[in-house]
Amino acid sequence: MQRIDDGRWFRRARRSPLALRWRGAAAAALTAGLLQAGPCAAQTPAVSPHHLRVVGGLAGVNQYTRYEEPFWTRELARLSGGRATAEIVPFDRAGIRGQEMLRLVQLGVVPFGTAILNLSAVDDAELAMPDLAGLNPDMAALRRSVGAFRPHLKKLLHDRYGSELLALYAYPAQVTFCARPVASLADLSGRRIRTSSATQSDWVVALGAVPVQTAFAEVVASLRRGSIDCAITGTMSGNAIGLHEVTTHIQTTAVNWGVAAFVANGAAWAALPKDIQDLLQHELPKLEQAIWTDAETETRGGIACNVGAASCVGGRKGRMIEVRPSAEDAVRGREILVKNVLPAWLKRCGPQCAQPWQLTVGRATGVELR
Repeated sequence: MQRIDDGRWFRRARRSPLALRWRGAAAAALTAGLLQAGPCAAQTPAVSPHHLRVVGGLAGVNQYTRYEEPFWTRELARLSGGRATAEIVPFDRAGIRGQEMLRLVQLGVVPFGTAILNLSAVDDAELAMPDLAGLNPDMAALRRSVGAFRPHLKKLLHDRYGSELLALYAYPAQVTFCARPVASLADLSGRRIRTSSATQSDWVVALGAVPVQTAFAEVVASLRRGSIDCAITGTMSGNAIGLHEVTTHIQTTAVNWGVAAFVANGAAWAALPKDIQDLLQHELPKLEQAIWTDAETETRGGIACNVGAASCVGGRKGRMIEVRPSAEDAVRGREILVKNVLPAWLKRCGPQCAQPWQLTVGRATGVELR
């Protein structure tokens, strides 16, 4: 079989009556055959005894290009001695929104997929818990929050979505690029700022600014036409799309990071023989660790490239001005988390989310609900 890696297999599955009706009760009944064999099994014969179809993270960023894509398209076959192969397409080139990923995995339309938790939180606010804006000022804090949340997330995904949690990935720090000078968080008041999640919007509103939810691919164009003044995104991913060419200042408070869960549809996972399951459970933690290490390195490297430092590696040198968070910014950020971001999240999530917070992330971070 000619390997399909441009997303055609997924788009066919997504246009099917199953995918179009996934919100309705009838969808569950229609998925029975698909859950066993994966989408498009009839049209696409397997190229190996066990051929996996995977939807990965954002196209064009290191998590996908350096890690996810090579692992699934090359390393899996090598590690399994050819018993397992895979094809992968990034979700934003597969014709789907990140918000849909967990539901599509639940149905089996996506047998294996990478779900960005803050995007999935549009439908299930509890998933945003470990990566709320202002919660994790550095990678060490993010590791504590995610580590505390992980057992709860594993159970939640199993019970609520019929899915298996296989890995957790992290994107680099999400910081603020601005087209006009900024010296502190206070200077962001009144500006129109690109956000990509509800928790980022809560943060921006608390600063006295205006959140504008904008797709990653549209950020540069929005800045050029003046529909936004600033954009929150990753330090290196912003460089990759050319933000250093359309903005002048980079305020490096880590608003949040971008945690993604790699999950398997329960039936698709159960259909794999135990030796392939064991292989994935042994190798995916290594992939996870490599992605986390790279996210931390890229956070620093992205800043270096955007400001044109000699230490820039893997990006394009800009001439931006770095605005490091002051002690006052750190205090302001913590206040916004406690007084604005956390209460807004709990309102979306509901009172049933209070106990999981207190027992997991709240306990690990010392941030109590009021």
